Amino acid sequence: MRRRSALQAIGLTAGLGLLEGTLGAGRVAAQGAPAPAATPAPSPAAIGATTGADGVMRTHSLSLLGRPALPPDFPHFPYVNPNAPKGGEVTLGAIGTYDSFNPFIIRGTAAAGLAMLWEPLMLGSLDEVSTEYAHLAREVEIPADRMWVAFQLRPEARWHDGRPITSADVVWTFDTLRQHGRPFYRAYWGDVDKVEADGAGRVVFRFKHNRNRELTEIVGQMSVLPRHWWEGRDFTRPLLEPPLGSGRYRIDSFEAGRTIAYRRVETYWGANQPTARGTGNFEVMRYEYYRDMTVMFEAFKAGQIDFRMSNNAREWAVDYNFAAATRGHVRRDEITHELPTGMQGFAFNIRRDIFKDVRVREALMLAFDFEWSNANLFYGAYTRTQSYFANSELASSGLPQGEELRILERFRGRIPETVFTQEFKLPVTDGSGNNRDNLRRALQLLQAAGYQVRDRRLVNAAGRPLSFEILLNSPAFERVVLPYTQSLQRLGVEARVRTVDTAQYQRRMDQFDFDMTVEVFGQSNSPGNEQRDYWTCAKAREEGSQNTIGICDPVIDELVELVISAPDREALVARTRALDRVLLAGHYVVPNWHIRTFRVAYWDKFGRPERNPRFGLPFDAWWIDPEKARRLAAER
Repeated sequence: MRRRSALQAIGLTAGLGLLEGTLGAGRVAAQGAPAPAATPAPSPAAIGATTGADGVMRTHSLSLLGRPALPPDFPHFPYVNPNAPKGGEVTLGAIGTYDSFNPFIIRGTAAAGLAMLWEPLMLGSLDEVSTEYAHLAREVEIPADRMWVAFQLRPEARWHDGRPITSADVVWTFDTLRQHGRPFYRAYWGDVDKVEADGAGRVVFRFKHNRNRELTEIVGQMSVLPRHWWEGRDFTRPLLEPPLGSGRYRIDSFEAGRTIAYRRVETYWGANQPTARGTGNFEVMRYEYYRDMTVMFEAFKAGQIDFRMSNNAREWAVDYNFAAATRGHVRRDEITHELPTGMQGFAFNIRRDIFKDVRVREALMLAFDFEWSNANLFYGAYTRTQSYFANSELASSGLPQGEELRILERFRGRIPETVFTQEFKLPVTDGSGNNRDNLRRALQLLQAAGYQVRDRRLVNAAGRPLSFEILLNSPAFERVVLPYTQSLQRLGVEARVRTVDTAQYQRRMDQFDFDMTVEVFGQSNSPGNEQRDYWTCAKAREEGSQNTIGICDPVIDELVELVISAPDREALVARTRALDRVLLAGHYVVPNWHIRTFRVAYWDKFGRPERNPRFGLPFDAWWIDPEKARRLAAER
């Protein structure tokens, strides 16, 4: 299940670009045999949930993995300060440019922070795994057979123009996003049959079957859009007219492509809702756009940006020796989290002929010397990623056993035999930069794939060289990739690095117009429908999907459906581990690295809650401390 963290909701990720370490943040039915019918897993009853004579459970919360922790009358999330003062301005940084206020379509580059404009039916708790609480909805209804879910809307919920949010808005949003939105929506909601308005305040999602255990929650994640505002406007086109919203903020001012400011809505309908109390504390949130990460860091040092997250180990280790930091005006914190870190890696586009042979992909993986990079570029900050579901119980390890082995046995002969006989382990070097053993193994694989060295270049039987381009959207990552290209050059492989602006990069990725890039496949503690968009055949052919690699394997399609239809946690873990093993055996990426902390730097004018939640960084629960702000202004 894909969750919208508080960090994503306020758009902090917009300025990060590609990460040295992932933050450890998905899409039509897969081909192959259908998933077997299963008895629908009962939802753990929430505190205060009731089940009527009609067998319908009525509740204020939903959870996939356990009993929701908070009762119906909970006053606020436990990781916020409900009495946080309101006011003040905060400036954040973003990279590149933007030309649209419509983040739901492929066309255009969306502005940072737009998720603040619209509210979802349910809002996830960052302290619990896969748990949501009623937000736009006031109550959820689920029948015993789990063939539908209904949401009763809050009568007080309003758009910023004062009109009520109705079931017709929900139906219009769902139908519009599935028809005209990014491919993600068609896959994520692929098992929804239809959506119906039952009066103005109740909406019903009807399902095609009851095997998709997370479907009730993922439809609750949907941000609802105003039907009446969009009538007469073309939803399929980029938009630079501030759209109508229902959230804590509205667009206050903007200069297209350069800056955008959001102002807190004084009449926000949800200000006293327990899911919103203690958040949205800044009066104005402004995003300033910069050409690249280096320029943006200089702006932070000059006080033009108030808060930033660092994705660069060298910067974090040595570049905070400027005057404001040494005097204590700028603070740095490493905030631990328990998020699965997923997979970041140098991703192959296997639609390209040169990458269709798994031996070529494995050879190029062997050429990457992580230990040298970690010691010389990253100050030893990172851990090598060995799984697509790293840092969670969902990651495979050792040899398959038990239920995991029984699942894989179904596919014996259709997957590499090494899945059964060899534990997946990435090569380890001594960090000296002498990677000769791995390069020797890589050359053997390339020769087996039909390549030979001529004039110090690897060529195939037709004399075509093994040559490709690595596409980036941030100059900051060049220092990471260039040593890798030098290692490849020792094999006779020509790898060129090309850095383009954010808008061009997004267009090329949507059209799969690249050879290799740095890609992040974020995961949650409860993988499900988003896996279709990452790995399945249908999405390999659909422009704008997240199957950037181009994976099309009927076995993987079937495993994805098994993950989605897992009836309980034990089955989910076994099925996800099986999927992980098959993905790893395909050598679709050169795995990178991860870190288990948020590295944040900020000018010392903020207050923040006493503790951070386990699964996110809710910057929208911070606030401007008036006394700190006055002292900082005086000292500066």
